[in-house]
Amino acid sequence: MAVCARLCGVGPARGCRRRGAAREQRRGGAAGDSEPDTDTDPEEAGGGGGSAEDEEAAERIEGGRPLSHPGEAGPAGRAPLSILELPPELLVQIFGSLPGTDLPSLARVCTTFRRILRTDTIWRRRCREEYGVCENLRKLEITGVSCRDVYAKLLHRYRHILGLWQPDIGPYGGLLNVVVDGLFIIGWMYLPPHDPHVDDPMRFKPLFRIHLMERKAATVECMYGHKGPHNGHIQVVKKDEFSTKCNQTDHHRMSGGRQEEFRTWLREEWGRTLEDIFHEHMQELILMKFIYTSQYDNCLTYRRIYLPPSSPDDLIKPGLFKGTYGSHGLEIVMLSFHGKKAKGTKITGDPNIPAGQQTVEIDLAHPLQLPDIESLRDFSELSRIVLEVQEQVRREEQEQEHRQEEENPSQPAAKPLGGEGAEGEDNAAGAEGSTQDKAPASQPFVLPMGVISRNEDYPRTCRICYYGTGLIAGHGFTSPERTPGVFVLFDDDRFGFIWLELKSFSLYSRIKVAFQNAEAPSREAFDEMLKNIQSLAT
Repeated sequence: MAVCARLCGVGPARGCRRRGAAREQRRGGAAGDSEPDTDTDPEEAGGGGGSAEDEEAAERIEGGRPLSHPGEAGPAGRAPLSILELPPELLVQIFGSLPGTDLPSLARVCTTFRRILRTDTIWRRRCREEYGVCENLRKLEITGVSCRDVYAKLLHRYRHILGLWQPDIGPYGGLLNVVVDGLFIIGWMYLPPHDPHVDDPMRFKPLFRIHLMERKAATVECMYGHKGPHNGHIQVVKKDEFSTKCNQTDHHRMSGGRQEEFRTWLREEWGRTLEDIFHEHMQELILMKFIYTSQYDNCLTYRRIYLPPSSPDDLIKPGLFKGTYGSHGLEIVMLSFHGKKAKGTKITGDPNIPAGQQTVEIDLAHPLQLPDIESLRDFSELSRIVLEVQEQVRREEQEQEHRQEEENPSQPAAKPLGGEGAEGEDNAAGAEGSTQDKAPASQPFVLPMGVISRNEDYPRTCRICYYGTGLIAGHGFTSPERTPGVFVLFDDDRFGFIWLELKSFSLYSRIKVAFQNAEAPSREAFDEMLKNIQSLAT
């Protein structure tokens, strides 16, 4: 801002008083337009109001007509001494290329800058470049709302809630994506496809929307229920956390009462009726989820989640996947890589393993060599191979603990095989690279006899398999324990996990949605996010 002030002749640059006096003589006192402005509110960049002369000037700039200003150009043959002497149309282009958050400081420099910043062309460009608003914003003139209003009162004000969020719905969690959609900000709840069609695209429904009805303030509307948009409220609780509240919950009720609401929810959630579900335990789980989640239809808290950072050494691209979980249906899992480990963290969960818990962990340092296809059909043969690797892992952990105790007797032993330092990453990359060099591009795969799969349409070839552990627990996350299993990589977008203890198979398929504003600012921020959602689940 100091640089802008010196350019304008109002700052403390050497000789600015002398130049200012000379300009006053030439302009006949017209330099009064260069009084500094002290307004710092982004919403007021360009001014909330102004004289008829100011408004007329802004309209002339918007229309591309020259703005008469005694100091806009120097005498013939002389370069401009001040930026104020540049044509207003050029200043509009310059100001429009600056980030919108810098414009309020620019508006404080002088009233001339403030007047130019009322030009809607500047704010139309900022809406398009910063938030991707591609609609014809000129139509806003009909409603009396300017592009500056859209930027300051809608886009800039609610920019902190854009991105991916996990709603706090007990063990069930969820995935919310808040995006700029035209002249709205909409919170879309993403739902897995109907069980067991794991390769189908995600479903989504709006939970709330924010838009600018008039110049005063943006309007928040709840979209839950079947009676259309109604009054709602959004509050940013703290950094990376906000809450929504519905002020008209009667819009969520249906005329047929709870029974009609349940049947409607069941069709939307599961794509079937209760009569179509013959498994009694599954009926109980479905009814339990409906009762539990319906308690949160008026107020919800959301916590930010990031997409996992990727590395060229990763086995596949990390990201979000949808997977089968028996009677619980399809759930959303985040696959991330941490040195010699890969982790699958639940974004949605169930009463046994809640959202936020680490459902599977893959040991990239211990690949598995599957037997031939006929031997693979024998569950006992697969169990033998996995248990041998489990025993090998246990011995390595003990040896590592013993070495660390000898090297640092006063220091507690580090967590075995959980290291995410440079050495662990190098070992993982080496083990993975050597295994992939020796392993064929693909090998036949079939589930052993007796292993239950919700989806029989799984791939019949795989790239590679690794030893891993899966988290199992009783209802209410009681007696949790990690049990051995097999991670099966099919291709870049699909993998599976065989739970030996449960004799079941989960198939995972990548969520192919280009989420915006979801990248972690750093690896440390992502790891901290994982710890936070896991601690909340616990």
